[in-house]
Amino acid sequence: MSEGKQTKYVTAGRDKKWTNGVVNPPVQRASTVVFNTVAEKNHAIANRANKTLFYGRRGTQTHFALQDAMVEIEGGVGCALYPCGTAAISNAILAFVETGDHILMVDTCYEPTRDFCDKIMKKMGIETTYFTPTIGDEIQDLIRPNTKVLFLESPGSITMEVQDVPTLAKIAHQHNIIVMLDNTWAAGVNFSPFEHGVDISIQAATKYIVGHSDVMLGTAVANEKCWDQLREQSYLMGQCISADDAYLGLRGIRTLDVRLRQHAENSLKIARWLQSRPEVDHVRHPALETCPGHEFFERDFTGGNGLFSFVLKTSDSKATTALLDNMQHFSMGYSWGGYESLILANEPKSFNSLRTVAHPHFEGTLIRLHIGLEDVNDLIVDLEAALARYNTVILEKAATL
Repeated sequence: MSEGKQTKYVTAGRDKKWTNGVVNPPVQRASTVVFNTVAEKNHAIANRANKTLFYGRRGTQTHFALQDAMVEIEGGVGCALYPCGTAAISNAILAFVETGDHILMVDTCYEPTRDFCDKIMKKMGIETTYFTPTIGDEIQDLIRPNTKVLFLESPGSITMEVQDVPTLAKIAHQHNIIVMLDNTWAAGVNFSPFEHGVDISIQAATKYIVGHSDVMLGTAVANEKCWDQLREQSYLMGQCISADDAYLGLRGIRTLDVRLRQHAENSLKIARWLQSRPEVDHVRHPALETCPGHEFFERDFTGGNGLFSFVLKTSDSKATTALLDNMQHFSMGYSWGGYESLILANEPKSFNSLRTVAHPHFEGTLIRLHIGLEDVNDLIVDLEAALARYNTVILEKAATL
């Protein structure tokens, strides 16, 4: 009998060989691992890739516990750990490309992912083609003989488009292309990457895995085909994390499912409230029909989270500033996934640098929200006051015309 999903997050990574008789795997910090005999040293060398103490950069029992936990949650056969999500993205790509290769990158990727492709990969002689997130079978037309990686992010950064991952992965595999997915939004909980054709599932574990806005952490879980190459290439590029950060990642996993469900419940209530507001053009929440790719969310995802966007009917920088200033429960800050609520704005012109083929078809300001674990009614009151400030500026401006 298989474990229930909620049970998995409590038990993942808690093998007795890691916990040593206590509830949580202890924090084991190490650089040098010492051996008493030549036989011990030779055994460690022979098994250094398989969760055997060998050298600090290969990991300690704390790291091994987190790696096991991520595999139990997402699937696959192995997990590489990185000091942040961007490191996980860049090193996963680098592990599978070389000069002269070509990759396909979704146009709604995380901004640092785009910068990595345009500034680092280009310098290395690796070409990137961006494609619209709503693409389906037409991805076939963009594949070249030297295409090595198809990189997806679903939902898309900021504008939240949900992709048809199974269709894209199927076509990519027909051409022996590695399929990578930034799976941070689903946190490995609400989208099962390996059941939908993904080869490497990447997360900024800084977000929901850690869940408390106090650790930078990245993960990449790979299937059997890709694991050995990802593991060894990442090791050679010096990728590792501290045992303390690994421990905090494990801590976050214990409450991951229950936190996500509360984030999702709160965000959907606020998203539906925003739909009723006259200032709002539309809401980009994957669980709502107004979000591009909603049908794929319904088909492939098992739940939501706290991150979504809405678009105002107008774009006015002064009014947007009034909206953002003096919030009581929402703070302005990058990242998301912690217990606190966050708010950021993107004026339409900002997408000129964020998009090259999937330009948004709206004229108003986009507001991105991360809905935390506060009382949802307090958050609505805060947003209502923000929209009132916004309206005051708009009306004052109209009166002067």
